[in-house]
Amino acid sequence: MYKLKEMILVLCFILSGALCYAHDEARMEKKGDGVTIDVFEVVLSNGLSRGNSIVPTFNGHVLTVVFSENLGQVSVEIATSAGATVECTSVLTPNGLQTYIPNTGDYIVTFTLSNGDMYAGEFTVTD
Repeated sequence: MYKLKEMILVLCFILSGALCYAHDEARMEKKGDGVTIDVFEVVLSNGLSRGNSIVPTFNGHVLTVVFSENLGQVSVEIATSAGATVECTSVLTPNGLQTYIPNTGDYIVTFTLSNGDMYAGEFTVTD
């Protein structure tokens, strides 16, 4: 009797895993986890690019920025593609930040490091 119960439980686990896989629920990265924004250099004063240390992503209307290393104080400006400022803030790294963008449209996020280096990325809020 014990072996029968054990076999039924194993089959239930296998069946639930197969159903999750079939419905695409077992993926490590969900569909709505966010879109990574490509960051490019605008002004580079010392020749050493730190753009790969800035990882902005957005999901829906939320922009999340993660700094993977200490870059000092970073000024972050979010503006529409027409140039109207939506948000302007300063953050001490390696802390990150999250900002809610209420309206749909095309945006540019600019990161200015304390040494004068500038990095930017473009993204579109659609929903």
